[in-house]
Amino acid sequence: MRIHETRASRLRPILEVAALAGLTMMLSACSRTRADQAAKDPGREAVAASVVRVSRRDLSHDLEIASEFVPYQEIDVDAKVSGYLQKLYIDWGTHVRQGQLMAVVEVPELEAEVARDEAAVQRDVQDASRAKQELLRAQSAYEVAHLTYTRLHGVQNTQPGLVAQEEVDVARGKDAETSAAVSASEAALAAAQQQLSADRSSSQRDKVMFNYARITAPFDGVVTQIYAYTGALLPAGTSSTRTSLPLCHLSQNDLLRLVIPVPGRVVSNVHMGETVNVKVPDLNKTFQGKVTRLSGQINTDTRTMHTEVEVANPSYEIVPGMYAYVDLPVQSVNQALTIPIQALTRTGPNQGSVLVVNPNHEIQQRTVPLGVETASEVQVLSGVEEGELVVFGGSGRFQPGERVKPVLVKETQLLGGEQ
Repeated sequence: MRIHETRASRLRPILEVAALAGLTMMLSACSRTRADQAAKDPGREAVAASVVRVSRRDLSHDLEIASEFVPYQEIDVDAKVSGYLQKLYIDWGTHVRQGQLMAVVEVPELEAEVARDEAAVQRDVQDASRAKQELLRAQSAYEVAHLTYTRLHGVQNTQPGLVAQEEVDVARGKDAETSAAVSASEAALAAAQQQLSADRSSSQRDKVMFNYARITAPFDGVVTQIYAYTGALLPAGTSSTRTSLPLCHLSQNDLLRLVIPVPGRVVSNVHMGETVNVKVPDLNKTFQGKVTRLSGQINTDTRTMHTEVEVANPSYEIVPGMYAYVDLPVQSVNQALTIPIQALTRTGPNQGSVLVVNPNHEIQQRTVPLGVETASEVQVLSGVEEGELVVFGGSGRFQPGERVKPVLVKETQLLGGEQ
């Protein structure tokens, strides 16, 4: 009795495997003969099949690279002249415009220097005016003396003995004396004018330096940090060695940069001025960016190229330091013949097969070479024509030659997959 039970237990797995194989062969035979049955029985009801039309679209394959937003430009704002901080008009987070007054530094010695320069300029103006008047007087005296000498000399030449030689000599001496006086007056006027120019230049320089006591914003930005408050001594930021802190840190945040390392294998696909999508997970939004800078050289250590993308931020919604993902279109083609990924059965690298429903509603299997591929669509290089119907999803349920009832899948269904 135990012997029979043991044999039965040993035969049971073999019988189950045989039964499963038979069932598989039966289902396969049913699938293979479905098309034959449809051909023998034209009145047999066709099976519904979801289909999509082969269409032309612009395809782009993107490479996603993570990066961090940085301000378009940021600086420490220093005082040009050393002095005590008298008035402060900014604080943390203050938005300033270019040229807006941020602080005033008290520099009394510069103010006194400007006053002295103004006085010197006024004195020089008066000296130049006196020199000019003296020149006019010397020129008048010279004209009279020269005219007198010319007349006496003429009379002496035409009527010798009428005029004493002594008078002619005196007139000649007066003419030479007044001519020298004119030259001296011209030199004095030139010296006065030169002094006036020098003092005006000094005055202008000191005024410019005094104007630096008013610290203004060099560009539109946000004060991200304050280093000094009212009463603090601000040194002149004119050297690389810093003895004290600057006034503040200013960042231009209405335009941000993303520095991304582009792999060397896709460098040729990145172009200056190209528009890219920038996804910001912290905001759950996607912004438009533009490729604005390419280093033009691959870093031999990282095998990447320095690339910058600018993103406009007029509402200051993006904060520097946030992470973002840049979608770089490394492959793109316009008006490509496309089908959904769900309509394709892959048969090899860059190759697949599709089931086409012909005008007689019969299934045809075709091999198609593939091109650019996205997350939902793939480019078909040949094998199908625009407008043809291909089976969408579940292609294993149909056989070539089988008659089907095509049911066109809507665009909304394509976005969510097979329904």
